[in-house]
Amino acid sequence: QARLVESGGGLVELGGSLTLSCVASGFRLEYYAVAWFRQAPGKEREGVSCISSSDDLTLYADSVKGRFTISKDSSQKTYYLQMNDLRPEDTAIYYCATSRWAWGLKPLEYDTWGQGTQVTVSS
Repeated sequence: QARLVESGGGLVELGGSLTLSCVASGFRLEYYAVAWFRQAPGKEREGVSCISSSDDLTLYADSVKGRFTISKDSSQKTYYLQMNDLRPEDTAIYYCATSRWAWGLKPLEYDTWGQGTQVTVSS
């Protein structure tokens, strides 16, 4: 059974940085893309970034392009989201997600989700 566990969230000041981690288990990484999503209070869940299963193709939402970097360490079965130049509008619960045939930033394409980690950016 596929499982994802996020960590690394916290409180950071405007312009600061955080790195989120997502530890995967129960599935073969070479067959699954993984994406990061976020959801702010009162807003819909939105896609942030995703990375492909085998060739490390990446995709970013326009709102984070140039500031966030997605990566993975296959040996550790861990995915990362490096977030730089954080802004108050980045405040949200961040989730990682995966699915056997998914690709892209639409939440409905993913069927396995972590529990989320809170990121708060103070101004």
